[in-house]
Amino acid sequence: MKYQQWNRPMDDPAGRAALERSGVPPLPALVLSARGVDCPEKARAFLSCGLDRLLDPFLLRDMDKAVARIRQAVERGEIVSVYGDYDVDGITSTCLLTSYLRELGCTVIPHIPDRMEEGYGVSRCALDALAAQGVTLIVTVDCGITALEETAYAASLGMDLVITDHHECKEALPAAVAVVDPHRSDCPYPFKALAGVGVALKLALALEGKAGAGALLERYSDLAAIGTVADVMELTGENRTIVNLGLASIRRTKRPGLSALLREAGLLEKPLTSMAIGYTLAPRLNASGRMGCADLAAELLLTQDSARGEELAKTLCALNRERQNIEADIFAQCVTLADALPPEERLALVLSGQGWHQGVVGIVASRLSERYSCPTFMICLQDGHGKGSCRSFGGFNLFAALEQCADLLEGFGGHELAAGFTILEENIPAFRARMNRLVWQETGGEEMVSTLCLDAEITDLSLLSLEAVETLDLLEPYGAGNPKPVFLLSGCTALSASEVGGGRHLKLRVSAGGQVFDAIFFSATLADTGVSAGDRLDLAFTPQINEYRGWRSVQLQITDLRPALTRAQSERALYERFVRGEPISPREAAFLLPSREEFVVLWRYLKEHSGPAGVEETPRRLTRNLSRSFGRHAPFPRTMICLEVFDERGLIRLERRGEQLSIHLHHVGGKVDLEESGILRRLHQLMEPSSDTSSPAPSDGGAAGYS
Repeated sequence: MKYQQWNRPMDDPAGRAALERSGVPPLPALVLSARGVDCPEKARAFLSCGLDRLLDPFLLRDMDKAVARIRQAVERGEIVSVYGDYDVDGITSTCLLTSYLRELGCTVIPHIPDRMEEGYGVSRCALDALAAQGVTLIVTVDCGITALEETAYAASLGMDLVITDHHECKEALPAAVAVVDPHRSDCPYPFKALAGVGVALKLALALEGKAGAGALLERYSDLAAIGTVADVMELTGENRTIVNLGLASIRRTKRPGLSALLREAGLLEKPLTSMAIGYTLAPRLNASGRMGCADLAAELLLTQDSARGEELAKTLCALNRERQNIEADIFAQCVTLADALPPEERLALVLSGQGWHQGVVGIVASRLSERYSCPTFMICLQDGHGKGSCRSFGGFNLFAALEQCADLLEGFGGHELAAGFTILEENIPAFRARMNRLVWQETGGEEMVSTLCLDAEITDLSLLSLEAVETLDLLEPYGAGNPKPVFLLSGCTALSASEVGGGRHLKLRVSAGGQVFDAIFFSATLADTGVSAGDRLDLAFTPQINEYRGWRSVQLQITDLRPALTRAQSERALYERFVRGEPISPREAAFLLPSREEFVVLWRYLKEHSGPAGVEETPRRLTRNLSRSFGRHAPFPRTMICLEVFDERGLIRLERRGEQLSIHLHHVGGKVDLEESGILRRLHQLMEPSSDTSSPAPSDGGAAGYS
C-alpha cells in the first residue's frame, strides 16, 4: 500500500439526489455531494467559470497606488524593471507584466534572479545593476513582501518599488509606493488564493480598465493559467475561471515558444488539462530556474521568433532530463541519511549536505515527505552557510514553524505548505531539535500517517460506463482544492498483472461484478505491490478515458491498492468503525441493525447454554453456533450489537477479556423494551428514512422472555 490509511466521507444520498434533480450527472453529483457541495446553489457557485467570477482588482489594498505610479512611469517614459522569481509562477508573472507594459509603450527590463548566485527575492546586487541601467521604478511579481531593507536601499538609489506578491506577510511591510498582496491583514480582497501571476494579472486588468478586460484575458490567461497550476494554488473561485480561460487560450496561443514547447513535450495531440500543465508543461519550464537559467524559460515565453522558440523548447526539455537525473541521485543519498536517523529525529526530517543542487532539493523534499510521512527540510551547505527548502506533510504549517525558529535563521519566506530559508551550518542541530519538538507538540507525539482521501465507493458499476465517466469533465479543471476524484472499488479480482513502460509501471486487468476493466498503476511494480493473477483487491482509482487507435474505453488509473478483506474481515472492520464512532453510511447502518429474529435466536441460545458461570464464548464460536441455530449466516457485527444492547438494557452483564466473552444473564422483572437502547437509536438515525430494514420490536410474552 502506498498510503497507510484510506479515508472517505459519509455518503450523502439526499445531497446527491438534489444535485441530480438539478441536472448534475450522477458521477459528478456523487463527488460533489461527498465534498460538501450538497445543493444546486453550491454546485452552481463551485462549478462556475464565467467572467462574472472575477473580482474588481481595486479591491486589493494599494492597487490604486500601484496603478497611479505605473501610469506615471509610462507617461514620463521611465525605464521600468519587472522583478520576478525563478519558479514557473515567477517566470509567467514576469513575462505577463513585461509584455503588457511594453504594449503600453513602456521600456521594460525584466529581471529574474539567478537561483545559485542571487537566491530568492530582491537582492542588493540586482538593485545596483538595475540602477546602473537607468531604472527608476521596479515592479516585483511573486516576491518582495519581505524585502524591507532592500526597499529602503532601492530608495537610496533613486528607485521606487511597487510590490506585488501572494506569499504570507510578516508583521512589518516594506515601505514601498504600493504593496499589493491579498494576504495583507488589512486587505479586504475576499479571494486569498491567487498565485503570484494571478496578482500580476489583476494589476494588468486594473491598468487596462473594464472595457479592455476581455481582450486582455484572451492575450494573457494562458500565462496566468500555467503559473497558477504550477504553483499548486487552489483551483476554486477566481482561479477556476483563470485556469479555465487559460486552458482554452493555450491551444490557440500566439507565443511561438509556448507552441514549440507543447509540441516538444508531446501535448499537441493530447487533451490539454490542468494535469497536463502540472505534470508535463510546468516541469519543463521549471527546469530552467532549477538549473540556474530561468531566463531561458522567460525568453521562450517572450520570443516572437519561431526558430528561437524551437531551439529553446529543446533546451528546456534537455534541462528537465538533467534535472531528473540529479534529483534521483540526491534522493538516494537522502534515503540513506534518513534511514540512519533515530525515530525521535524523524518527526520532522532535517537533512543537510555539501554539493547538493539547490535547484532540485525542493522536489526531493516533497518526495521524502511522502516517503517518511513527515515535514521535510533540505539544506544545501556551502562555506558554513545553508540554503534550505522545505515541504509540509499532514497540514503542518511551515511558515508558522519557521517563525518560531526565526532566531536560528538568517531569513525565511513562503507558504504554509512550501517555504525556503537560510541558516548558518552551526545552527542546524538546534534547528533540527526545535523543529522536531514543534511537530511533536502539534501531533502529541503520534506518528503522522500518509492518508488517502477517497470520494466515494463505487457500488453501481453503471457509473463506470464510457458515457458516465465522460461527465466528470464537468469538474475540470482539477488541482489543489479540487483534486481529481478518487473512488473505491472493493473486492475485485486481478485477472492479469504485468509491468509496462520498461518495468516502471504496473498494468492490471481486473473483474468486478461481472465486468472487466483495464487498470494502470504508475510508478509501481509487481515487486512493490506483490500483486499476482487471482488476487482479490481493493482499488483506489480515478476513471479515465483511454484512446488507442480510435478505440475509446474506460481505464482505471490506480492511486493505491490493497488486499481485499474477506467477508468476515469486512464485517468486523465495519463493526469496529461503528464502535469507534467513525462515519458509516446509511447502507452500512442498515446492515448492522439486528432483526427481531436475531435477538430472539441469541436470547434463546444464551438461556439454553447458561450455567453457574454464565456463558463463556469467543465471538467466532458464538457466531458459528448461532448460524447453525439460525439456519443461515449470523454476521459477527449484529451478534455483538445484540449482546451490547442486552447489556445496555440490563438483561446481561457482558465482560470481554481479549477474544473471550463472559456473559451472565440477569433476572429482570417485567418487560424490557429494546427500542429504548441508545445503540439502536443511533443506528436508526444513521439509516436512510426510507429504509425498510426490519428492526427489533419491543419484547412480548413470546419474545424469548426478555423479562
